[in-house]
Amino acid sequence: MYSTIRPLLFKFDPENIHAITEKLLIAAQATPMALEYLAKRYCIIDDRLKQNICGLSFYNPVGLGAGFDKNATMAKALSALGFGFIEVGTITPKPQDGNPKPRIFRFVEEKSIQNAMGFNNDGGKKILQRLKRIYPYVIPIGINIGKNKITEQEKVIFDYKKLVSTFKDTSDYFTLNLSSPNTPNLRDLQNEEFIKLLLVELRSQTDKPIFLKISPDMDIDYMLNVCECAVDNGADGIIATNTTIDYSLVKNPKDKGGISGQALKKRSREVFQILSENLFEKTTLISIGGIDDGEEAYERIKLGASLIQIYTTMIFEGPCVIREINKTILEKLEEDGFKNISEAVGKSLC
Repeated sequence: MYSTIRPLLFKFDPENIHAITEKLLIAAQATPMALEYLAKRYCIIDDRLKQNICGLSFYNPVGLGAGFDKNATMAKALSALGFGFIEVGTITPKPQDGNPKPRIFRFVEEKSIQNAMGFNNDGGKKILQRLKRIYPYVIPIGINIGKNKITEQEKVIFDYKKLVSTFKDTSDYFTLNLSSPNTPNLRDLQNEEFIKLLLVELRSQTDKPIFLKISPDMDIDYMLNVCECAVDNGADGIIATNTTIDYSLVKNPKDKGGISGQALKKRSREVFQILSENLFEKTTLISIGGIDDGEEAYERIKLGASLIQIYTTMIFEGPCVIREINKTILEKLEEDGFKNISEAVGKSLC
């Protein structure tokens, strides 16, 4: 059905469609029967998909990447669509409107998106109140945190400390977003000195898992040094990758924002493989970027991903893609003779 209505949806502004989707999912949350229907249709329950990672229980490996549920308004409905975990945000300490509109652009031929949102969100205080109503939740909820645009570079660390302090009792893990291209000078923070200082400070505040999300645009050696520094100083894992500013990947790109979706697939997979070849079994690795079906998800798992995340693929394939990815992973596990997904993680590296 989604493939039938997609051409109609794509006639409208992407951000407007997202707002309508959010309202529909919020409405579904107010109706237990609707949530029950969605869960029966989309959720795949199978012990072979279950894992315990960083002390958290995941009933399947497919998570929602940050950016879709920026304000933690849709967690119940999204979990009914079959996600094994949800990452909300990016959240900043103070509310902010983000960058001027239009700021989301579709590339239908490439099945990709270019977004220049700029961390638009309701701010930590308001989002905390929403999460308090549902936490602890039936699946892990992660908090993707970033700095306010107006925060001076020398005071950035206080933004991250404030957010960890705010959400340490209403989240299951944190993701440090230093890699979005949509906040001026944010990517400059992807350096060993700052990351070491930041993690030392955050580790004094919480024992919840902390992941670092990295850009696909860094020099490889530099990236490895940054990731190793993060792991050595208390990060529990790496999420690879964020969006790219390689605008050659799509036809007629805009001059702002980061590209996600199928156009990013090759680069994201290459970066993840190099990362995994150097850090697999030393830390937890989570893959995101261009994962558009179960085949690609399973390949990332065999390359060392304990978990995967999607976002853009839902825009082009609809919510059924979550179920289909999990079904394909189960089929691949059966073909390879694995009794649990954890046996498949990293097998391509052997």
